[in-house]
Amino acid sequence: MDHLLEFAVQLAFESGRIQKKRYRERHSIFYKGEINLVTDVDMECQERIISLIAARFPDDRIIAEEKDNVFEGSENRWIIDPIDGTTNYAHGYPFFCTSVAYEVEGRVVCGVVYNPIFDELFFAAAGKGSYLNGQRLKVSGIDALRQSLVVTGFPYDLGTSGMNNIDHFVSFLYEAQAVRRDGSAALNLSYVAAGRFDGFWELKLSPWDTAAGVLIVTEAGGRVTDFEGKPFDIYAGQIVATNGVIHNDMLRVLRDGHERV
Repeated sequence: MDHLLEFAVQLAFESGRIQKKRYRERHSIFYKGEINLVTDVDMECQERIISLIAARFPDDRIIAEEKDNVFEGSENRWIIDPIDGTTNYAHGYPFFCTSVAYEVEGRVVCGVVYNPIFDELFFAAAGKGSYLNGQRLKVSGIDALRQSLVVTGFPYDLGTSGMNNIDHFVSFLYEAQAVRRDGSAALNLSYVAAGRFDGFWELKLSPWDTAAGVLIVTEAGGRVTDFEGKPFDIYAGQIVATNGVIHNDMLRVLRDGHERV
């Protein structure tokens, strides 16, 4: 597993090098939806990552955000988000990352999340713990939702879908100490692992958003489920990730909302 993790780190660093080099440039922007954009840097990073994987692991499958994907099958596969937080990147807001995970027979065995602007490398290998730039990570010990800093995001179809997370966001405004929304699920998960956030929830996510971050959280001692408390599946859309202590309280809010008095 060490060679897989080392290679995943190499991929993240290579992508981060491109992002940092082109960070202040004017970017070509394309739209996959009304507010869902992709830049030329996303494509450059993804092409570079795929070329490196193809040269080193030619028999592995690759799942990446900016390509057509097949999720079925049991082949070993790399799960890539070249830039998680593309909107942030396009606007010069320095909260974005590259996420790289490796899946073997349906199990993620290593994951890397790298923010090149802050030079923060989060990584984990199954059974070996989570780390930030070499320092062991552990989730927070906050035991009350009212004293917790939680974070979320919104789906790109929030303007047209009733399942848009706004109701949950309002409920947590009343229940938590504070709520943040900053545009990168992979970094949000990594921050839960580091104890910066106490909990994270979101819906309508894709495997490249969560695969690496979920492993980083669990290896740091956190808990990850769906909204009903069932085992999390990176190919399903709902996620709740916490320090474990406030998990049931977050599930309650997601289930029942906040009763205003």
